[in-house]
Amino acid sequence: MAPIGGSIEAVTLDGRTFPATTDADAQIKLGGWENEVQANGDGSTRLVKTRVPNGITGLVLSIDQSRGDSEFLQDLQDLKGYFAASLTLAGGSVWQGVMQIVDETVFNTQASTANVAVMGEGRMSRQTVTV
Repeated sequence: MAPIGGSIEAVTLDGRTFPATTDADAQIKLGGWENEVQANGDGSTRLVKTRVPNGITGLVLSIDQSRGDSEFLQDLQDLKGYFAASLTLAGGSVWQGVMQIVDETVFNTQASTANVAVMGEGRMSRQTVTV
């Protein structure tokens, strides 16, 4: 089967599902380890491993003011901890992790959207794959 790219179908944050705009090109970072090779003075090298958080950036979510989506997102950002988050991709795979909203959440009134980024601890896991 050929790889499937495309629009994000939905994003679920703490149990509330948001449609994502079709033109959003989100970037997913699974979390885990990043590696760096550093040189030693004698020409040998060493491997430096650094833990990195998981995250999803570049999300553009459809906001419904009648159900209080703006306030819901701000309430999540005000939490002093993490919440469950998941992302459903066009190919059917669902990626899930424990995250928190990071950076500034910007609400666009004309388009009725919000630009959102989330990051968290541990590694994101793939929940299902639809074939």
